[in-house]
Amino acid sequence: MAQSPATLAAYSSYEFMRVTSPAPHVAHVEINRAPKLNAFSQAVWLEFGRVFRQISLDADLRAVVLSGAGDRAFTAGLDLGAASASLGGGGGGGGGDGGEVLDPARKAKALRAHIEEFQGCISEMERCEKPVICVLHGISLGLAIDISCCADIRIAASNARMAVKEVDIGLAADIGTLARLPKIVGSTSWVKDVCLTARDFSAHEALQAGFVSHVLQDKAGAVQKAVEIAVLLAEKSPVAVQGTKELLNYGRENSTAATLRYTSVWNSVALQTADVPAALQGTMAKKRPSFAKL
Repeated sequence: MAQSPATLAAYSSYEFMRVTSPAPHVAHVEINRAPKLNAFSQAVWLEFGRVFRQISLDADLRAVVLSGAGDRAFTAGLDLGAASASLGGGGGGGGGDGGEVLDPARKAKALRAHIEEFQGCISEMERCEKPVICVLHGISLGLAIDISCCADIRIAASNARMAVKEVDIGLAADIGTLARLPKIVGSTSWVKDVCLTARDFSAHEALQAGFVSHVLQDKAGAVQKAVEIAVLLAEKSPVAVQGTKELLNYGRENSTAATLRYTSVWNSVALQTADVPAALQGTMAKKRPSFAKL
């Protein structure tokens, strides 16, 4: 039986995130809270944001795979017990630090800060300069969809049970799904169907809707497929790959004219890289070129 890769030394301080390297320049981030179905408390989402900020700046890494630890869940979403305790005390805006009852304006201010912190930490994966491939497997509810919407590529195991679950706990999803999912999936009808009903949907339905690009038989196969894609990306020019991610994400949020202008400014610098002649020479010689760190 093959040994699991060891945690990368630079990432050994994390409690809830395990970061290994299954191949050169590739990181595999696992949400490491399997006994709790990888559910998120505030401590978990703070680490999630921190690990993707670190990876973004790590020149040794060029592509990332994200999955959940264990076979049961990618993530069951928000840890409702921890969230209830947080919202009931000063940390989530229910009352002041001294236990006093706050008026609605002050409660709202504290809650807004809490939500924005949570949103910001999850959005760090989207802001990460390196492409991220998310593997959905097993229980993948609520926050699982918020997180996976931040990924560049989504892959699912056939046993993935997905749902935009927030309506069933009395709120509108607020960490990113409602902003991002309609831009990922072409059918507004399907998006509203799954968001309004909070119903489960399968990996194959997600593939049909265009939410995921591959469905594999099990988690192991899905992770292997994700690593294969990550290896392919890591072999390419990091200037080209990271620039492509930046420009695609910019284009999603801006007009065609603005994106073309931004692209011309971006590439006026990027085209001066040594990666362009190296890639051209490699293509002509039918040899894989090597590229410097970025």
